[in-house]
Amino acid sequence: MADKPLQNQRKFDSRLRHSNQPHLPGQPAEGIPTTIHRRIGFLLLEHFSMMAFTGAVDAIVTANLVSGKPLYSFETYSLEGSTVRSDLAINISVDGDLRSIPVKTLDVLIVCGGYRSKLEPARPTVEKLREAARHRVMLGGLWNGSYLLAHAGLLDGYACTVHPDSRAGLEEVCPQVKLLAQPFVIDRDRISSAGANSALSMMLAVIRNHHGEEVVRGVEEILSCDRTLDDLPDLPMTALADDPTLPAALSTVLQLMKNNIEEPLSIDDLAQHAQVSRRQIDRMFQRYMNTTPARYYLETRITRARRLLQQTNEPITSIAIACGFSGAPHFSRCYREFFGVSPSQVGARRRRP
Repeated sequence: MADKPLQNQRKFDSRLRHSNQPHLPGQPAEGIPTTIHRRIGFLLLEHFSMMAFTGAVDAIVTANLVSGKPLYSFETYSLEGSTVRSDLAINISVDGDLRSIPVKTLDVLIVCGGYRSKLEPARPTVEKLREAARHRVMLGGLWNGSYLLAHAGLLDGYACTVHPDSRAGLEEVCPQVKLLAQPFVIDRDRISSAGANSALSMMLAVIRNHHGEEVVRGVEEILSCDRTLDDLPDLPMTALADDPTLPAALSTVLQLMKNNIEEPLSIDDLAQHAQVSRRQIDRMFQRYMNTTPARYYLETRITRARRLLQQTNEPITSIAIACGFSGAPHFSRCYREFFGVSPSQVGARRRRP
């Protein structure tokens, strides 16, 4: 199947733009905002859940990577001292203590608790949280962090969630809080997650509210590659072809494209293997992939080439052939049109100390 010149088009049309976005030049992908920057503070309690904390942070750091712009920044704080001990017995250095939390300039303040974290906040903690609320800072809790917010009276009339082990105490002490048995809850300017796994999901929901679906899809493309539909460890990692919302014929074509990169099949051959007409394939790609079959096939191959360039020391000619291009000059031209740099420049960056 012959490739046509891209005529200086650098934009990925299909969902492959999500995984390629951090490597593209110029402006972020269409639909991703560039000017909004939010500042998030994490108040780490002693024995806080490291997994819950890193899940939340991973979401916002990856959102920055996907957007190509700093959508978020974050700082960490302790109740006192320069370090906090996590539930893994690892001491984490923080940016400041409770007194230094800049509530006037924060957009979000999240209390990170853990299975062994103390749930009786001292008066300075309560006062700092109430000060943040007065400045209309979004408040949140990870694991049992929302227990402290409730104790400060900042969840009265709000819905929230908490780790099951802390549920009974919260129901008894703060009956005015609407406690839900859900992995995470977002109620206006209050957010909460019940455990380690749901912290990532909660932050993705926050990012979706702030910046839309496009950013979240990009984050999920990077962070959710090992999540299966049934969450079973022995199932293969899901790919776009496994998306249950896609028609079976389209999934077949996507899998064929993925399996035939070095010697690309013609669109007619793909239609024959999938037992559909060429016209049906065109319609499915326009509806579900927002592009043509030929364009998507090229994007699949150029994405594969980008990964090989960044992760191996193979010669450019070998990579070009392995990805179905007729030769190194044609491949180099296509690569530059997508990524703004030549394949040789990518190799030079890899070798640079």
